Amino acid sequence: MKSINKIPLILLIISCFAYNVHSQEKKTIKYGFNYGIGKQGNFPVSDKDYLYELQFYKGQINYIFKTKGKFCFELNFEPSIYISKHQLLNKNFITPYSGDDYLERRERFTKKKTMKEYVLGVGIIARYNLVDNISIYALGSVGPMIIDTETERMAKGFAFSDVFSLGLSYKLNSITIDTRYGVRHVSNFNFQNPNSGYNSANFEIGVLIHP
Repeated sequence: MKSINKIPLILLIISCFAYNVHSQEKKTIKYGFNYGIGKQGNFPVSDKDYLYELQFYKGQINYIFKTKGKFCFELNFEPSIYISKHQLLNKNFITPYSGDDYLERRERFTKKKTMKEYVLGVGIIARYNLVDNISIYALGSVGPMIIDTETERMAKGFAFSDVFSLGLSYKLNSITIDTRYGVRHVSNFNFQNPNSGYNSANFEIGVLIHP
């Protein structure tokens, strides 16, 4: 009988522990979705050798790992897909300038292409709370990616996506409206050739949910 009487107490302790863990998760984890657009001609990026226009979709998971006063630091995970248009504008960019395949390469690389890039961005957000529901932040991230199309600037396959952005967030109850503007560089760290990469400046907007 004594062991049976202890069961409700044990269940109560387990429930309290589970509730506490769940409450902590609510305080520290945010989930969301972002949509963005960008191109190589937006400020502060400018390159007349090529066209690179993109739109992208991101899932977001933010984990708050440290707070100090009005500052907050978060781990940021962003599985993303970028859909871009690319075209070579400067034909002299194709090297070497001779060879049996030069004309074929020039014709192939000067055609406008649609590319897909699959990225897992991993970064850190440093956030400063201006007032109770408005904050500004800086985000730096890097992540592996797969690109499905070869161009004169970069080989098809494995590469990396590097991002630096500045953002503004507005919190409304359990939802945060998020906007950011930043620069992005794509390259493969010379794992393959060519590796001139792409640069773009991007604007994005999204929603984060606090469970």
